[in-house]
Amino acid sequence: MSNLGDYKNMWIFIETECGKAKNVGYELLNAARPLAKQKGCELVAVVIGNHVEGVAKDAIAYGADSAIVVDGPEYEYYTTDAFTNAIVTLIEKYKPETLIIGATNNGRDMGPRVSCRIRTGLTADCTEIGVDEESGNMAWTRPTFGGNLMATIMCPDHRPQMGTVRPGVFKKGAYDESRSGKIIKEDVHIPEEQIRTSLVKRVQEVSEAVNLAEAEIIVSGGRGVGSAENFKIIEELAEVLGATVGCSRAVVDAGWKPQVYQVGQSGKTVAPKVYFAIGISGAIQHLTGIAGADTIIAINKDADAPIFGVADYGIVGNLNEVVPALTAAFRARKE
Repeated sequence: MSNLGDYKNMWIFIETECGKAKNVGYELLNAARPLAKQKGCELVAVVIGNHVEGVAKDAIAYGADSAIVVDGPEYEYYTTDAFTNAIVTLIEKYKPETLIIGATNNGRDMGPRVSCRIRTGLTADCTEIGVDEESGNMAWTRPTFGGNLMATIMCPDHRPQMGTVRPGVFKKGAYDESRSGKIIKEDVHIPEEQIRTSLVKRVQEVSEAVNLAEAEIIVSGGRGVGSAENFKIIEELAEVLGATVGCSRAVVDAGWKPQVYQVGQSGKTVAPKVYFAIGISGAIQHLTGIAGADTIIAINKDADAPIFGVADYGIVGNLNEVVPALTAAFRARKE
């Protein structure tokens, strides 16, 4: 392998689909900006997609110093073979010290493939990133043992240091149109016969319909809702607010909702403008998953529930009475 000193700069993969960026890439730029400054290196956005030069410009406005763009029709939708080939080609040419990828479904697929191809380590599903002051290595922090412990992992002997980071853990920075940076276009293509999968038909499944990571308002229910049938009152409030429905781990374990609705350390980490925690006691794993929320509104009949310790607004009462009253009040305001 090359000397570790040959590797430089911090790369953020900006995931796109149909020419549009997913928020997680911009969130990671904001998180990595102070780390790149601490390491004294350049922060580079890596954009792969079809007609994505505008995304590269946006990435610079969100904090990247420069951007590398791979553009082509084969990148309209994600495929393991095409995107892995493109990233590996870029890594072999530019030798980044660090590569950070959003832990989306696509990122979780691509990351391990890339790390194996270039023979380096990968820390998956991180909830925190930093730089170890003593060694200068990236310090990747992720939940372990079912979310009951947090582990910090480093990769001292191989480069690039790679990690996937959950969407919603960090917030996007301010969009600054005055920022400028170099955009490098790389002509990287892969023969069609080497792409072993093809998109036959695209169907929006529940995992895509429940977009907790990018939701501005989330209405979540917990064990206190009482039953799968009673979740109807949660869904009615969400419908009036134009919100996304979420739930706690206890609800998933009880079989009331599929896992794609789960918020928390072992589910989705979220950062909405408003988060309703209804019938949720506030276990530490759930609180960690909602730490990025701007405003938390808790409804629980137990005045001593831990959720009230982090809530901005709290209502102590029977959710079967409080939630329908809120729904009616919000509906009246809309009318």
